[in-house]
Amino acid sequence: MIGAAGYAGGELLRLLLAHPKVDEIVAGSESLAGKPVSAAHPNLRKRTSLSFVHYEDVSKCDVLFLSLPNGAHRAHEFEDRGTILIDLSSDHRLRDPAAYDRWYGSPHPRPAVLERWTYGIPELHRNEIRTATRITGAGCNATASILALLPLFRAGVVDRTRPVVVECKVGSSEGGREPSEDSHHPERSGVVRSFRPVGHRHTAEIEQELRLGGDIPRVDLSVTSVELVRGVLATAHVYLTAALDEKALWKIYRDAYAAEPFIRIVKERTGIWRNPEPKLLAGTNFADVGFALDPRGERVVALCAIDNLVKGAAGNGVQAMNVALGIDEQAGLSFVGLHP
Repeated sequence: MIGAAGYAGGELLRLLLAHPKVDEIVAGSESLAGKPVSAAHPNLRKRTSLSFVHYEDVSKCDVLFLSLPNGAHRAHEFEDRGTILIDLSSDHRLRDPAAYDRWYGSPHPRPAVLERWTYGIPELHRNEIRTATRITGAGCNATASILALLPLFRAGVVDRTRPVVVECKVGSSEGGREPSEDSHHPERSGVVRSFRPVGHRHTAEIEQELRLGGDIPRVDLSVTSVELVRGVLATAHVYLTAALDEKALWKIYRDAYAAEPFIRIVKERTGIWRNPEPKLLAGTNFADVGFALDPRGERVVALCAIDNLVKGAAGNGVQAMNVALGIDEQAGLSFVGLHP
């Protein structure tokens, strides 16, 4: 593993240490080489005696996870060290170099390699992942938004002439481990801060993955920071081509997700947990998906809650690894969360 000292790297370690098919783990960190992994991830105390090593000491392995900062563009340095590479950063998520230039503000340094990478959400690309050797992670906000909306787009009921409006409420760990002014506790605690009302980069992933052979949909994404450490709740407003009742919507979502091991449809009539809620998903690889039908017209509000560090990062990567290796897709991902 390259970049094992960050939050996503710590989640990878936690999951892989409990994985029944993983025999050996090497944790690479330039800044913490020589120190025990528990120095960065104290939850792993007495769970492992691993120490961090320099990147040059990470040798050939079956699967190499890259958990480097977005924009590092260092995957080519490790091409010969892993039979399968899984890059959790945003460097290879977009297929179109022009889209990368537009959303990231500069040209991709190696545009020719983008087509070699498979977008790594198994619920979208399971068949491609089975034979892939270069797999990307997915943005946490993109993951939640895509999974909320995917059944409607697959069923062909979305009016693509109108924008899809998505609001994501996110926890502080989405900003990564490096501190900044807006992560300083007095500035972060208690906020409901409009972090990125327009122009969030994950918009490009959502539009790319929901195209599904048709016109590229218009997605308007806003992201708001709330007082959570972990979690994303995506609330997506979408207009339909024709009115549907709840029975039809239930069929659309069940047809899409009944066989998915990590998707739970959450739509209860009563109770405080009747809609998807990130609190219940901390530490899990589940995505809880729900929907509500506007009785005034042809509008559906689609919902999805995830843990941004697990289903939105490390857990999704491990799930993709399982698919690529042809082993049980749920291996190492059995934790069901806590309540209360």
